[in-house]
Amino acid sequence: MAGQFEIYTDAESNVRFRLLGADGTVLAISKAYADKRAAADGIMAVRECAGTGLIRETRTNAWGGTGRNRPGVPTPSHRRHPHFPAV
Repeated sequence: MAGQFEIYTDAESNVRFRLLGADGTVLAISKAYADKRAAADGIMAVRECAGTGLIRETRTNAWGGTGRNRPGVPTPSHRRHPHFPAV
């Protein structure tokens, strides 16, 4: 059985959706949406890009950041990572 999307209202009265695995495990939780229609549109967007989405690793550094570059500071060429298509 495939996973499923579930639209729900959270404790702060925000509409969200979650992606559930076949065994009921929560795999992802969405941002807050204004209404159910907007949440349904978010589900459609996830369905469209999930099959073609690339995997990108981010690392945190000792200062709590993601290791991303500061604006205007070039990245050394040996630290640039090529993006490979999902298989």
